[in-house]
Amino acid sequence: MNIFADFTARVTKAVEALDLKDKDGVSPDLSRIAVEPPRDASHGDLATNAAMVLAKPTGQNPRALAERLALALRDDKDVAAAEVAGPGFVNLRLKDGFWQAHLSALLGEGRNYGRSTIGAGRKTNVEYVSANPTGPMHVGHCRGAVVGDALANLMAFAGYDVTKEYVINDAGGQIDVLGRSVILRYREALGDDIGEIPPGLYPGDYVKPVGAALEQEYGPTLLNYPEERWLPLVRDVAIAAMLVQIKQDLAALDVKHDVFFSERSLTAGDDEIKTTIEELRQKGLVYEGRLEKPKGHDDNEWEDQSGRGGCPPVPQLPDHHKTHNAIRDHGGGDRDAIGGCQTTGGAK
Repeated sequence: MNIFADFTARVTKAVEALDLKDKDGVSPDLSRIAVEPPRDASHGDLATNAAMVLAKPTGQNPRALAERLALALRDDKDVAAAEVAGPGFVNLRLKDGFWQAHLSALLGEGRNYGRSTIGAGRKTNVEYVSANPTGPMHVGHCRGAVVGDALANLMAFAGYDVTKEYVINDAGGQIDVLGRSVILRYREALGDDIGEIPPGLYPGDYVKPVGAALEQEYGPTLLNYPEERWLPLVRDVAIAAMLVQIKQDLAALDVKHDVFFSERSLTAGDDEIKTTIEELRQKGLVYEGRLEKPKGHDDNEWEDQSGRGGCPPVPQLPDHHKTHNAIRDHGGGDRDAIGGCQTTGGAK
């Protein structure tokens, strides 16, 4: 049982019994009535704002209305005292028997104490962590894992049908960079002197075991392949190796996802991203053009990027990964991007 919800219902019932009316003779809106812990615990166990939020619409003095409400609440079998405080708050002190019964119920319900059906079985997808599979998790990812898992567990406890999802960002430029970083370590495992890691590649030692594993499986064979042949193979091996590390870290936090969804799967076979964009366009939900500079941005801090760097004034749909990120990252905001080219401008 939720004590605050329970007493909100009791206070609402007591207000209804007062038969309050607004200037038009209509019963006032009771949705703003709240029951919360008082700011000072010495004032009681619970406090309600009912008289404060109902005084104006009913044309009454808030403290006088609070006195009427307090008088009604004193008849509640679980209320030991109802006192008016300040401009019209009502503080409630509950009887010992109420708390004893509540503690007994708590002990009886055990780990199910507080479980509710608020969610009514509604399907809810909670995506969290979703770190790029280009290396081990860092402390920021761990923070997101803890917060996301706590939220998902709380929603499940409240009666929602929750799916915990991790989106694997396994498409786009960063994955190609990972593949080229691994092939460099593969050459190193074969005995090549690779020197310093070139700028733009991942220099971490965590890439070395992946290169060594490729050397064990393929020997020098991959050196004979052109990039268009070895890169897809190396990417898949590298992603799988990174996910093993990520899942081990998540397991150490006792975080378990129900679904690991591959971004790349959206464009394998039928291009679902392109199909979705076309459906949105047909419904008039896709903006194509140039937006004005947002208010509050200084001209020196903002530049129009439409038409720059190969981005046409009317956005196109070239790269699947960039298009997907545009939908995911900008689909609900006041700034739309399609194909990775912003239709507005960008902060310098």
